[in-house]
Amino acid sequence: MSLRERAEAAEAPPATDWPAPTTPGTADRPADTGRAEPADELPDIEYTGAIVDVDQVPVHVGWARVMADVQSVGKGDQYDPARSGGRGGKYNYRGVDRVLNAVGPALRRHGVMVIPVRTEPTYRDVTTSGGAKMRECTVTVTYEIRGPKGDVMPAQSCGEAFDSGDKATTKASTVAYRNLLITALSIPTRDPRLDAEASNHERGAGPRPADYRDEIADPRTSLGRLKQMSGELQQHNLLGAVVMNEVGEQEQLGTMYSRVVRQRRAEAGE
Repeated sequence: MSLRERAEAAEAPPATDWPAPTTPGTADRPADTGRAEPADELPDIEYTGAIVDVDQVPVHVGWARVMADVQSVGKGDQYDPARSGGRGGKYNYRGVDRVLNAVGPALRRHGVMVIPVRTEPTYRDVTTSGGAKMRECTVTVTYEIRGPKGDVMPAQSCGEAFDSGDKATTKASTVAYRNLLITALSIPTRDPRLDAEASNHERGAGPRPADYRDEIADPRTSLGRLKQMSGELQQHNLLGAVVMNEVGEQEQLGTMYSRVVRQRRAEAGE
């Protein structure tokens, strides 16, 4: 089995597993493991279709959909100079792992790739206050953000790091990638746990039920896009939102989604 076939087999559930449940309830909630989850963790993104089913939209539209999925990333990592041998006081920061864990699933779901195509490093030797010899690296990395249709949007970012061994370039490149994702996706830099008012404002700027209603009702919306919507509706807690459907009646968005998907799949002979 090829790498792509293994990826599709791992990420695509059986066709009978979608659409999403029609109304929110216990079926939408993860099992209680008895362990408290970190307050700032983003919910897992559920894959509802194979990679080949992504909607063939221009790169800027795909990037905007990734932005809609990733509304915030909390500062859950802490720098402690006592443990790292550095200077200064403790502070919280947004590590690259947290950013990638939030952004990676959204990139894959919408068929968007971020590919480094040129790296320009500069180096210098530095000595710490404790007398240790370090190698400092500053990189400027040029990226291609490639959409599902194959079109490209260029981007560039910088990163800086130092290391006593041979990892300064790797660290600096990783920092550059994190900076690119935070900046280009407009991820808020304020920790939502510390400012409830800002957090509420960010959530209010998310997708509206009426936008999904219009897209679901539009006969031009592809089945691939409808599959993607299943996870989005659950992620944004919109399954129970009441909207005015295509015949002017009030209906829960999750119910409307399930009904339209069944009709579209029957028409397609699935």
